[in-house]
Amino acid sequence: MTSPSDNVVSMPATGNGGGFVRLRLDIAYDGTDFAGWATQAGQRTVAGVLDEALTTVFGTPIVTRAAGRTDSGVHAEAQVVHVDVPHDALSRAYPRTPRPDDPEFAPLVRRLGRMLTQDVRVLDIVRAAPGFDARFSALRRHYIYRLSTAPYGVEPRDARFVTAWPREVDVEAMAEAGRQLLGLHDFAAFCRHREGATTIRELQRLDCVRDGDRIEIRVSADAFCWNMVRSLVGALLAVGEGRRDAEWLRGLLEAPRRSSDFAAAPARGLTLVGVDYPPDDELAARTLVTRDVRTPDEVG
Repeated sequence: MTSPSDNVVSMPATGNGGGFVRLRLDIAYDGTDFAGWATQAGQRTVAGVLDEALTTVFGTPIVTRAAGRTDSGVHAEAQVVHVDVPHDALSRAYPRTPRPDDPEFAPLVRRLGRMLTQDVRVLDIVRAAPGFDARFSALRRHYIYRLSTAPYGVEPRDARFVTAWPREVDVEAMAEAGRQLLGLHDFAAFCRHREGATTIRELQRLDCVRDGDRIEIRVSADAFCWNMVRSLVGALLAVGEGRRDAEWLRGLLEAPRRSSDFAAAPARGLTLVGVDYPPDDELAARTLVTRDVRTPDEVG
């Protein structure tokens, strides 16, 4: 969920009657050459590149708010963001009605396709439903971690998105151990510390599957802490290699801080592959639930 410091109220959208129009953007990117999602001074970030392009298009400062702030080197196939655009700026940018066969914002999608570098794409843009917030309305996020144990490493076409793993692992042992982590827990051992932020999360899925030399670890939760997915994968790999056992993994849930017993898996294998939202009439209620900071007393 969120910490008090995370509960920054984004600019309200007031629809088409004046004020601001909230837009939903679906985004994909290759994170290799980005220093993560969030804007950082002197660093190339996904948010920084998108904010700059949208600010140019609308002629006014635009700030993107994402469903998940991915780390440096992490990719996305289905990132979701929202932006609040002044109604007059939207009217200036689109004074004409789109072609009858075009979605409303198809011209903007095409324009951004020409402006942005090849490692980030805006796939779709729509008017957001009332109460929609890309981050706080989300029910869950889905990630896949991809790695290969092939003796030659990873095929060139996959080299930016799949981690080459030099040792064999027991995928069944990883899957069995991972099931112990499902549910509502304090995942402090798997998260880099952030002052004031809660590390209590509901882990809803943790599957490990093999197809030949390729291994996929599929992880879903209501939200993730900083470095949490890569840390979960790193701990599972320690079990899969036989360096640690399932009891050790379960014991990490009792740790009050990030554990030094294992290393987080490399960023390149991790991709955000989906974000789930409730029906439109439940968006506002979901936002209220998400903003309610969890405490250790809630962990069963």
